[in-house]
Order: sequence, then structure tokens, then C-alpha cells
Amino acid sequence: MKTETHPVNFPVLFVDGEHEWPGVSTIKTNEVRTIDGIDHYVVHVDISAFTHPFYTGQKRIVDTAGRVEKFMRRYAGQQKKD
Repeated sequence: MKTETHPVNFPVLFVDGEHEWPGVSTIKTNEVRTIDGIDHYVVHVDISAFTHPFYTGQKRIVDTAGRVEKFMRRYAGQQKKD
């Protein structure tokens, strides 16, 4: 069996705004925090299950039907010239 085929995992601390949770990843960053005597690389994420609208229940409905109707009204009078 081949040796050293798997990447090295490091303890990380994922940060999403006000939420933080520890995990394991191959990501190494310059920012490090010590938790219970263990150095964790800090990974800032833009969106996670704590803030994603699907998981938080704050869904927004996009009015695509209104956009299509607006497009059709705008270009209804124009015809293709041969």
C-alpha cells in the first residue's frame, strides 16, 4: 500500500460572523487561536448553515414572472428584420 497518499489534516476554527465551531481541514491560515491548549487555524467563511437563508428559514422569493412579463412588453412591438 502506498504511504503518504492522504493530505495532512489540521485543527481549524471556522468563523462565520458571530458563530464559531471547531473542525478538521487541510486548510492552513496565518491566523491561529488556541483552544484548550491546541492551536487551531482560523478560517473565515462568508456563509454557512448558521446564516444561509435555506437553513435559517429566511427565504426570499424572486419575482421572475414579473421580469419575463416586463421583457415581453418591452420587446413585443419589435419584429425581426430579414
